[in-house]
Amino acid sequence: MIPCANLIGFAGQEFARKLHKVFGVLVETTLGSVVEVVMFMVLVKNNQFQVIQAAILGSVLATQLLCLGACFVVGGIRHTELEFSPVVAEVGSDLLLTAGFGLIIPAAFFTAVKAAGNTDPEIVSEKVLNVSRITSCLLIISYFVYVYFQIRTHESIYDAIFEEEENQELEDELEEKEKLTFTECILALSIAITLVTIIAINLVEHIEFIVRERGVSDSFIGLILVPVVEKFAEHLGAIDEAWDNQMNMALAHVLGATIQTSLFNGPLVVLVGWVINKKMDLNFDLFNIIVLILGILVVGNFLRDSKSNYLEGSLCVIVYVNIAVAAFFYPNPVEQD
Repeated sequence: MIPCANLIGFAGQEFARKLHKVFGVLVETTLGSVVEVVMFMVLVKNNQFQVIQAAILGSVLATQLLCLGACFVVGGIRHTELEFSPVVAEVGSDLLLTAGFGLIIPAAFFTAVKAAGNTDPEIVSEKVLNVSRITSCLLIISYFVYVYFQIRTHESIYDAIFEEEENQELEDELEEKEKLTFTECILALSIAITLVTIIAINLVEHIEFIVRERGVSDSFIGLILVPVVEKFAEHLGAIDEAWDNQMNMALAHVLGATIQTSLFNGPLVVLVGWVINKKMDLNFDLFNIIVLILGILVVGNFLRDSKSNYLEGSLCVIVYVNIAVAAFFYPNPVEQD
């Protein structure tokens, strides 16, 4: 899975070089999420709802805590202090808060109605499912508004930001040559996506074995293992940009991937489940909700001053490791006969 994801990331990066700057970043982020979308679709088809719920939030946490933290650490060690555009940070933070709010609405609704105790559990589940589907539609609309904002009405802002970083790395850019042609990019992406789909199907089929025979919790698989595998190549690309002090590009990839997962990929699974008659909802458990909100608050606080260093990066990674430890020991629900 990791070599295939790396090939998608590499070919996607080469493909993005041949496009307009802002649109290229968006396409590269979208291609980087192909592995995630494939994994989500296979999981929902196999009724692995608890794993996929954890994977949606785990993907967000892995990107905004582990990947962003690693970018701050690697870039901070080489450049002491990292600076990035407040526009990229502010828009990203606002969208993360919106996504976090939207994702927890179904769970908050379920908790409030269940606590009242005057509604039949089956009716509550049905209402939560309807709320999840409507919320998913609204989140996807938010994502398309964000895309329109980025590539149409405010593209000049992002162009100026990325242009400035490219000018700083002008000598390297002049020496750098295209590694793949347009046709080779398409061919590499087609092969890699096909292989990823086959591997994803095989991986999902073994989740039940890992849970039952090895005693690994569903939360750890969904919250930690699946996101780290599917986001590996994307993380390496952002870390490489941070090493070169291209923090706006790195931040655009990190926040872009996080936003795409929370506003598009996750809600898309709910709607696909709706189409194929699978009762996939966004009723996350309390543990997942708490770590999501705390993760968004931690990242938002670190982005607020448009500066960072390896200390803040180390703290992000430590928070992620702490979440991973808790997820590893999180018990699976007791199955009822």
